[in-house]
Amino acid sequence: MKKAFILSIICLLVLTFSGASISQDVVKIGLTAPITGNYAEFGENFQYAVQIAADMLNEAGGIRGRMIEIVVRDSQGVPSESASIATEFVQNRDIVAQIGDFTSTCCLAAAPIFERGGMVQLSPTASHPDFAPSGRYMFGVVGTQASEGPFNVEFLAQEYMGIESVAVIYINNDWGDATQHHFVEAAKDMGLEVKGIQPFFEGERDFTAILTNLRRDNPEGLYVVAMYNEGSLIARQARRMGWDVKFLGPSSLFSEQFITLGEDAVEGFVTNTFFDLDDPNPEVQAFIEEFRARAGRFPNLHAACAFDSMMILADAIERAGFDRSAIRDALAETVDFEGITGNITFTEDGDVVRRYMVMVVENGEWAIKADYMR
Repeated sequence: MKKAFILSIICLLVLTFSGASISQDVVKIGLTAPITGNYAEFGENFQYAVQIAADMLNEAGGIRGRMIEIVVRDSQGVPSESASIATEFVQNRDIVAQIGDFTSTCCLAAAPIFERGGMVQLSPTASHPDFAPSGRYMFGVVGTQASEGPFNVEFLAQEYMGIESVAVIYINNDWGDATQHHFVEAAKDMGLEVKGIQPFFEGERDFTAILTNLRRDNPEGLYVVAMYNEGSLIARQARRMGWDVKFLGPSSLFSEQFITLGEDAVEGFVTNTFFDLDDPNPEVQAFIEEFRARAGRFPNLHAACAFDSMMILADAIERAGFDRSAIRDALAETVDFEGITGNITFTEDGDVVRRYMVMVVENGEWAIKADYMR
């Protein structure tokens, strides 16, 4: 799907569709997301973004004349729930492919079920390097920690922040372990001293003891491997302790809620992105405007990836038809898809190689540092 075609679809949002009558047959896409629970904002972002894309496509005539229907299920961010939903989707022959889940742990739990059932599992956000290679039907849009970790060492810590040592605090799950591992290994290779590594468990709210331990070795930076909720708490508690350490972390922290919850404590926090809210591209701005109208907030990187996931999947179905196996093959052949998050080409493993930019919280807003990108 070329840029001009995507733009024409977006323009149809503000126009009345006046073409010939369309068949009322539907094509069903499953969406698995944590609509409730610890990652609810991310799940809601998935739902808004995927539905926006589906509505745009439906306004333009759907896929092969069929209207898109999104079948939403709430995984609550629980791996067993994600696996149960996978079983439901695979057994429903009306559903031709799935988008989701949010966390790598949930995606990995559901992957064997989708693989056995021969249904595409397209995750907008699973960045664990083992996810996409785990089966022929697994695809990831966000890129992997094998690429993001080294970027964060070289461009966040060393180039932009100019620090020589860090400590690491990370959530103790599949994604958190992979994220800290790839950052730490890259730090060793690039000469960034890692002075301490401490895990925490999902749902933890008091980080004082962990932060006290990490502070003893006086690192210049603290790499926070968390989502917006725990990440903002960690920043607030570190500042409450009087610790003036410099904060950095993976792109999971890119969220409006991160700044709302963290307030002054997250000022100066550094992360990366490949989605820019100030991108002048009319396709990007049309998506941002529609998302804000529906959600009442700005979209984050993960919302943009969810939008692109629906668009990429629709493009594959348009080329392949409605057979699950054919959809998988068409998706694997996707090359140079121009999405709102940039150019997307799937690797042989089903992943995407991304170009990152440094992003910083400045004056209570996310700001891109365009001189620092790869």
